[in-house]
Amino acid sequence: MQVARFHIPSYLNASIPAEYRGMKRDEVRMMSLDTKGRISHLRFHHLVDCLRPGDLLVLNNSRTIPAVLYGKKGKQTVEIRLSQRLSAQEWEAVVIGMVAVGDQIMLPGDVQATIVAGGSEKPLVILRFSESSLEFIYKYGRPIRYEYIDTPWPLDAYQTVYASVPGSVEMPSAGRAFTWGLLNQLQDKGIGIAFLQLHTGLGYYGNDQWANPKFHHEAYAIPQKTATLINETQKRGGRIIAVGTTVVRALETAANDNGEVTAKAGTTNLYIRKDYKLRVADGLITGFHEPEASHLDLLTAFIQEDVLLKAYQEALQQGYLWHEFGDMNLILPADLQ
Repeated sequence: MQVARFHIPSYLNASIPAEYRGMKRDEVRMMSLDTKGRISHLRFHHLVDCLRPGDLLVLNNSRTIPAVLYGKKGKQTVEIRLSQRLSAQEWEAVVIGMVAVGDQIMLPGDVQATIVAGGSEKPLVILRFSESSLEFIYKYGRPIRYEYIDTPWPLDAYQTVYASVPGSVEMPSAGRAFTWGLLNQLQDKGIGIAFLQLHTGLGYYGNDQWANPKFHHEAYAIPQKTATLINETQKRGGRIIAVGTTVVRALETAANDNGEVTAKAGTTNLYIRKDYKLRVADGLITGFHEPEASHLDLLTAFIQEDVLLKAYQEALQQGYLWHEFGDMNLILPADLQ
């Protein structure tokens, strides 16, 4: 990854959800940025003024699961962070503790997890559970909580309001600032809404180790209704606005060279960088990303790296908040605004 020339001070790490700070979700700040580098400082609910009738918002309605489990290997307590479901009983995961292939971890409810192999990259391993139901995970799991969050917020804090299909281990956070009220306002203006799913895996393994996008497979599904809406919007000259880098990856995976999207489901490890020619998304709603994250590379497919870095420096100076509970960034093409 190339985009890594800024530092996020700790006081800009958002550790408290907006609704616990006495505000609505859609009252978080939003930096609107076009491809010429023109910046506006707004609130997220001003999105209705930034988009126009005929545009289509594509959102990821994957629902966050409580992906952290605690168990015992002998007398040792180990932490399991689920990353990707491989089958009914097998998951790729990070196991924090002294473990090796063949070890068995005892979990609540008399469930057992066996480390059967190494995963797609270190430190991931493949775990086989004796219980295949998601009910076990929902009963005993907790949301993934990284170092900058001190409070064990409830699982609902890690959901978008429209999340409906369980599967993500990290929240598809680009959509967190939407409220039903804002979605209704957008639709009243003639802006379309469409949904797909991409179940996010672990993007960060701990100890300053990030997922390698080349090995980072994530399951996705694009319904026929969504594919049809996208293709019809493009034919009418409307803009496709992706809500999150997850949506961009799914759309680009399912698109042909002409930008037509096909309804399909599967897994993708598509790695989008500045040399990638986008075929579907015209604009992007996203959070602010760490310099080590591959998500930031994806942004340079929408906007030149130097323009993005200059905007990020202004965001830092203006005190925008980072991470899943933070502020938002809207990127639109200058020639179509």
